[in-house]
Amino acid sequence: MIVCVCHRVSDRTIERCARAGQAFEDIQIDLGVATQCGKCECSARNIWSECRSVAPVAHLRNESAPQLAVNLG
Repeated sequence: MIVCVCHRVSDRTIERCARAGQAFEDIQIDLGVATQCGKCECSARNIWSECRSVAPVAHLRNESAPQLAVNLG
């Protein structure tokens, strides 16, 4: 569904950006959401809020898994 009519930004696009860790202000700058008429801001922020990553994502390493040796030279 199109959330921002002025810039044709969908809920899926906002969701994808939020799950990628983008701040709402970054989405505004990159996509123009809620920067023209402002009618979509509440809906866009709600979608972003529901989909954003609350905790930072960490790369975990499984110490019990066999490690592959890589020869770069």
